[in-house]
Amino acid sequence: MKEVGILQLMEKITKGTVKVAVIGLGYVGLPMAVEMAQAGYDVYGVDSDPVKVAKLLQGKSYIIDIGDDALEGLIGQQLRPVTDIKVLEHADIVVICVPTPLTDGHQPDTSYIETAIDQAIPHLRRQTLLILESTTYPGTTEELIRPVIEQRRGWTVGKDFYVCFSPERVDPGSIHFNIRNTPKVIGGCTPDCLAAGVGFYGSFLDQIVPVSSTTVAEAAKLFENTFRSVNIGMVNELTAACEKIGINIWEVLDAAATKPFGYMPFYPGPGIGGHCIPVDPLYLSWKSEQHGFPLEFVDLADRMNRRMPLYIAERIEAMLAQKGKAINKAKIILAGVAYKKDIDDVRESPALVLFEHLIKMGASVSFTDPYVSSFKLNGEAIPSRTTNAQLWESADIVVITTDHSVVDYQQLVDHAPLVFDTRNATAHCTGGHVVILGHPGDGGGAAVG
Repeated sequence: MKEVGILQLMEKITKGTVKVAVIGLGYVGLPMAVEMAQAGYDVYGVDSDPVKVAKLLQGKSYIIDIGDDALEGLIGQQLRPVTDIKVLEHADIVVICVPTPLTDGHQPDTSYIETAIDQAIPHLRRQTLLILESTTYPGTTEELIRPVIEQRRGWTVGKDFYVCFSPERVDPGSIHFNIRNTPKVIGGCTPDCLAAGVGFYGSFLDQIVPVSSTTVAEAAKLFENTFRSVNIGMVNELTAACEKIGINIWEVLDAAATKPFGYMPFYPGPGIGGHCIPVDPLYLSWKSEQHGFPLEFVDLADRMNRRMPLYIAERIEAMLAQKGKAINKAKIILAGVAYKKDIDDVRESPALVLFEHLIKMGASVSFTDPYVSSFKLNGEAIPSRTTNAQLWESADIVVITTDHSVVDYQQLVDHAPLVFDTRNATAHCTGGHVVILGHPGDGGGAAVG
């Protein structure tokens, strides 16, 4: 027989009267908060950054996937941005969407989760459903959330409060998938926890995928991105091999992709970036190693992917040398620094790593990106330059590191004295002096591995 508390919470969910608090209004939290508010829920958006909150209160979004029009009619009504975590005292459901980066030693950094829980606990009410969406290692919910609340409040999970883990599955810049139509995996600490989580997310999302535990849900997220990391690592290694063998990797991949079964295409590039692929496999690897089972295959793929920016830098040096130009006297422009096309996110971007490598090699380096106005290097803001024919002409080499759709690549090819295309963005351009990553016969002169 179900406890009275869970029945009351489920009734509120059914009636749409629950109040929700989302902790962390970044690339994951803000879109989720907006989706909940659009579904009719009263949502408190909690973030410690007063600048973000001030922008939202003005109806201005700082997330590329959330336009200002999406906030219109929500701010101050269904969605209330605040910095004060005390609003949790009014919430029936608390969703945590804080960062989970890596330490300098590539170890999991769960400090943001721990801080959020520590600050939230004094303000939680009985019968609150708490959902962690931050990607983390298997066992985090059971180790860092459930016991801490039980010990500090003297409550019992599944009776006095409810805990779930539901990994975010955000694909920034996608025109096909969004929060609503992406299947939502969720696991609960108890059956009642799971029932509450499924009932809540099921009230405004298209498809819910319940699993047997929070640990399974945590592992599923890591498996998704470890799969991608391993396959990207394999393609990056094969790219260098194809260059040496004398075949075009892009033609090989296009041909392989015609197979209607048993194959999924992955493509080479200057490295891996974003909040998932460079991070998630190492969370899984770290946890597995704690149990005495190192994931050598996963670690190898990670090393291969992280080696790519240096490989690209060495290729640039070799190309310049063929033109009689020393890299420490060269002017280099990176076309794009976002970690993927058509977004403004530079987190873990391989272009930034490449930028640093080139600076250390003595080159004069600048960048242009229609989505990124600047980024910081050693505390200094590096501004984006205006894209035009004169910019391309001023460089000794232009390196395409992000293949944004809005860039005129034919203009780039027409005016740049030398182009190194790491994204195959110029495949349909004509003329110019272009070297494409993975094409044979360009005298790369570097080895990856």
